[in-house]
Amino acid sequence: MNALRYDLRYALRTLARTPGLSAVMILSLAIGIGANTAVFSVVNALLLKPLPYPSPARLAILWLRAPGVNITIDWPSPGQYHAVETQNQSFDKMSISRGDMATLSGLAQPEQVEILRTSSSLFELLGAKPLHGRLLQPEDDVPGKAPVAVLSFNLWQRLYSSDPNIIGKSVTLDAVDTGTGAERKRYTIVGVLTREFLLNDEIMPTVVSNRNLDLFLPLPLDAAAINRPNDENYNVMARLKPGVTITQAQADVAVIASRIREKDHRDNTFTIGVVSLLDQVVGDVRRGLLVLLGSVALVLLIACANVANLLLARANGRRKEVAIRTALGAGWHRLVRQLLTESLLLSLAGGAAGLLLAKLSLNVVRTINPGNIPRIDVIGIDTAVLAFTFGVAILTGIAFGLAPALRSTTINLNSALKAGGRNTQGDGGFRFSRHRLRNLLVGSELAFSLILLIAAGLLIRSFVRLESVSPGFNPANTISMRIGASARELKDRDAAVQFYEQLGAQVAATPGVTSQGATSVLPFTSAASWGPINVEGFTPEPGHELQVDVRTATGGYFPAMGISLVKGRVFSDDDVMTKAPLVILVDERFAQRYWPGQDPIGKQVWNNPTRKRTVVGVVGNVKQYGLDIDGRPAVYYPGAPGAALYPRPSGGYMVARTTSSSPAAIIAAIHAFDPTLPVYDIRTMDDRMSASLARQRFSTLMLGAFALFALILASVGVYGVMSYLVTQGMHDIGVRIALGAPQRQILRLVVGQGMTIAAAGIIAGLLGAAALTRLMSNLLFGISATDLATFVIVPLILAVVAFASTYLPARRATQIDPLLALRAE
Repeated sequence: MNALRYDLRYALRTLARTPGLSAVMILSLAIGIGANTAVFSVVNALLLKPLPYPSPARLAILWLRAPGVNITIDWPSPGQYHAVETQNQSFDKMSISRGDMATLSGLAQPEQVEILRTSSSLFELLGAKPLHGRLLQPEDDVPGKAPVAVLSFNLWQRLYSSDPNIIGKSVTLDAVDTGTGAERKRYTIVGVLTREFLLNDEIMPTVVSNRNLDLFLPLPLDAAAINRPNDENYNVMARLKPGVTITQAQADVAVIASRIREKDHRDNTFTIGVVSLLDQVVGDVRRGLLVLLGSVALVLLIACANVANLLLARANGRRKEVAIRTALGAGWHRLVRQLLTESLLLSLAGGAAGLLLAKLSLNVVRTINPGNIPRIDVIGIDTAVLAFTFGVAILTGIAFGLAPALRSTTINLNSALKAGGRNTQGDGGFRFSRHRLRNLLVGSELAFSLILLIAAGLLIRSFVRLESVSPGFNPANTISMRIGASARELKDRDAAVQFYEQLGAQVAATPGVTSQGATSVLPFTSAASWGPINVEGFTPEPGHELQVDVRTATGGYFPAMGISLVKGRVFSDDDVMTKAPLVILVDERFAQRYWPGQDPIGKQVWNNPTRKRTVVGVVGNVKQYGLDIDGRPAVYYPGAPGAALYPRPSGGYMVARTTSSSPAAIIAAIHAFDPTLPVYDIRTMDDRMSASLARQRFSTLMLGAFALFALILASVGVYGVMSYLVTQGMHDIGVRIALGAPQRQILRLVVGQGMTIAAAGIIAGLLGAAALTRLMSNLLFGISATDLATFVIVPLILAVVAFASTYLPARRATQIDPLLALRAE
């Protein structure tokens, strides 16, 4: 213990004698360790830490899939839930839920809330506990029971001021979607959930919800609901029986899906997928996280190589000290322990600084919330992250300290103890072969930097291409919002049409508004709708069905959004009336796929053969779900949002194109029409487009930042090595200058040494990048993982940086005074 205290005191004194060098090494390590800690904290929260529910590994989500008609994820129906629940051999508990929006009235100002109508079994699956009252019980699942409601903690706190006597009071929900229309209904509050229980879109992806759910209502299913066709808008969650795997459950459910396929004459690729809840939450983020984790590991390796180089330089200056201690009887293991103590002290200081850097980075990420990190609120520095940081710091200290420590003990005592002579200045003069370890470290830094730079370059080029994709509409100067209508206004199709017509006229009269319209499904939102259709003159292959995106819109929606009219006309005011001729619009993709080379105007499509609709216009394709997703062919029904099938309170999006009007002015116009209307989710279409790219933007920025750190560290490493070579080779350079060597020869000598190292590193980096970037293929858009331009331009940039880092020491070498260099020897 005394020896350890002595080693620590001596290490502190040694590091304090060179504060600048020590600060550079600690900062390098802080960048490497901090970046690794930050990314690991995300990986730990998402991939390693279990979800906060009982037996989370046994929880699963069920999805409909039909690859043949481009349906990768669809919500099941009550009938499909009933079939799986009654026939499966894999689950011991299942629940069915449906998310929606409703207007909570009876308050000072009506508020739009997220509701979940659910079977009582959901709370048991997720281990929910009541703070007050009770949760939904099995008897609430029976049709005809009195309507009850359970409040989330946040809603109870926000709207009811944490009223402890809330149980037994009632809430009035306006425009509750019953599946066949909207109605106004009163519910008795029977419970309040605990603060810890949160259920949002990450856990329970609903058709319309993308926030934490506020209110939980029963979902009684009668025979009519179970047998109602095309009602595929429900979430199904299940808990596996002990010992049953996802693979086994998938095989079991696939058999049930085949029976449903035969019974309902579904597409022959129709099946039901079973996805673990953790995979559902993490989604496509897993691959991106692993790429970032590998990237920060490379940054740490570069930092270690850099610090090892600096320690080698310092160790060379301590050769006489080590020689004296060896001559006095210190064994090599004692010297190695002392030098490793210094490196471990450096790494622990770097780890502490890195921990602070990681915490600051996570706070920034949490503040900007890029949208690509699920469960962002639970990511933080916990015990596992602290243990990871400490372990990385210890391993890092050993990794970068061991080679310099061993190198320092292998010295020639006679040479090191001489009062003069060349060998007291260095280890052999300006000769490449005498510095193999340092050159290897610098070459490795350059190789790792090149891998990161190429990966970042690929993402940047991919992002630029993605940004250049046309969304199919003009987002500039377009304001969008959602409107919470009441049951009175949505009681039937004509009422919904009249409501949106009158509301639209009020908005259109706002100064600065040039056009306005409404739709059921706005691009770049969580809203989605698709369904089967029949097309005149097109017969699908046996066993296949046609599925298209289904949208409802007013005639003003298309000019308001800047969606091009390719042929024909858009909807007129007469088209939306109940008794008007049945018309429809299709997009270009639809027309080209089903009527190639034909005039689509006048063609007919239908769901019900007694209600065929005539195509009156073709509009441009719209990127509905993202710039990188083509989507399905689309049709537009005329009328208010949702009025083509039945009015739905959650389907109302209004858009307005303006020249000068602000969102506040439009909201004021809406409230002048009806002051009780909730208006929410107010954003410009530019904002929605930008938000849709948040995941790609964040990944690009993160990897770009890591690559920049790597480039800086590598350039510092090259500069440090070449400066060291110039200093140690001063005698050789002085002799060459004294013998008449011109400056260009000295420049060529020094730059040649540096660029030889750089060339080796770049070649190794190219080989590594060609192998590793294939892992990020699914993160790219419009380019391959071996994009030629990136693999040419990035190495050239790195070569220029390496040349600059080499040229500066080379210029200093040409200024050496040969008399001073020879006198020093």
